[in-house]
Amino acid sequence: MGEALLSRLMTLSIYQPSEVLVSEPHLSRQSVLEDLYGVNVTADNRLVFTQAEVVLLAVKPQVFSAVAQELADVMTTQDLKPLVISILAGVSLSQLEAAFPQLPVIRAMPNTPATVGAGMTAICSGAYTKATHQEKALQIFAAVGEVVEVSETLMDAVTGLSGSGPAYVAVLVEALADGGVAVGLPRAIANLLALQTVLGTATLLQETKIHPAELKDRVTSPGGTTIAGIVQLERAGFRSAIIEAVKAASLRSQELRNYEL
Repeated sequence: MGEALLSRLMTLSIYQPSEVLVSEPHLSRQSVLEDLYGVNVTADNRLVFTQAEVVLLAVKPQVFSAVAQELADVMTTQDLKPLVISILAGVSLSQLEAAFPQLPVIRAMPNTPATVGAGMTAICSGAYTKATHQEKALQIFAAVGEVVEVSETLMDAVTGLSGSGPAYVAVLVEALADGGVAVGLPRAIANLLALQTVLGTATLLQETKIHPAELKDRVTSPGGTTIAGIVQLERAGFRSAIIEAVKAASLRSQELRNYEL
């Protein structure tokens, strides 16, 4: 996800390569990042923290405590107060603010379509975050898709819906294609039909702003093929299954958040 953001920020020229310093512990990855994006690369997290106006935390949640401890001495000896943006799943604002005292902190939850600039990101702000910091975060995440601001109490819900949602949609696409194969379509054609149908429907809903139920009604003629299919979806509890999936993922996010990192 960190590289997805880096790639889009470079492509859209929101930052110039000379303005970016990436901390990467693995030598092989350092070379790749330098060659692909022309950015400066280091293995020293502290160097980033002492030079940057914005620090994007894109490490595994399990190593967050170690990274924060590594930076603790730097924060006590420098005047620069960088904006800290975290995309770490399950790491709360209170944990971030404990690790980075009196610094502006923003917690973000992007999703995997950010890789192709079609992501959905929710952000929430800490106690020392000002409007200028929020604007900067919105600019960064707008590079990879849509952005909304929410209260932190809704972050588990965001995780259950847009964070985990791409997997649900992928299952839907796969099931549509399997259905096509079941009624005689070649696999390649079934895959294309399923993918483009989902993509086209999402684009139509987004551009026309019509309610999904209205679009469903437009496609569903009396006694026709579509209503026959919808009847089967209702019998199978399709809608209920999707709702329960979002609820289950949201609950799991709460459980993980309560674990000690």
